[in-house]
Amino acid sequence: MIEMNVAGIALDAATRIPIVLLKDGTERRALPIWIGQNEARAILSVLENQKTPRPMTHDLMVNLLSEFEVVLKRVVIHALQDSTFYAILTVQQGEVTKQVDARPSDAIALALRTNAPIWVMEEVVADASIPVDPDIDEAEREAFREFLANINPEDFSQSRGDGEPSAS
Repeated sequence: MIEMNVAGIALDAATRIPIVLLKDGTERRALPIWIGQNEARAILSVLENQKTPRPMTHDLMVNLLSEFEVVLKRVVIHALQDSTFYAILTVQQGEVTKQVDARPSDAIALALRTNAPIWVMEEVVADASIPVDPDIDEAEREAFREFLANINPEDFSQSRGDGEPSAS
C-alpha cells in the first residue's frame, strides 16, 4: 500500500466534474478520482478550513464516531473496477476493529476531518495514477537503461574485500 495525501480538487476540463487529486509522499504519482459536487464541497471545506454554522453530513459522521468512541484508523482505496474506485474505512472501538465499505470521496472527506491516513493499493496506483513530472520519469528510465547497458556479469560476483571475487 502507498500512503497518499490530498493535493486538492480540480475540475475536469471537458465535463466540469470535480476530481480529487491524491499524491504519493514523493509527489511523483498523482491519482485522480472523479467525485460528486457535494463530496467536492465537503473535501474543499476541510482543505480551506471553512467552518459551517451547523454540522454537514461528514461532520455529523465524525461527531457520531466521537460520541460512540469509534476511531477512524485509516482509509484504504483498494480496488478499481469499471472506472469505479472502492474504499474501506478501518474503524476501531476499544479492542474491536471493523472494516466498512465506503465511496472513496466520502472516505477521504472523513479522513481529512479525523487526520486518518489515506492508503491506496499498489495495483490501483499502477492502473490509475498519472506521473506528476513525466520528464523526471523519463530521465530515470534513461539512466536505468544506461546502467543496464554498461553492466557486466562480473559486477555481480561477490567480493572478498580485497577486490578479488570470492570462490563460491
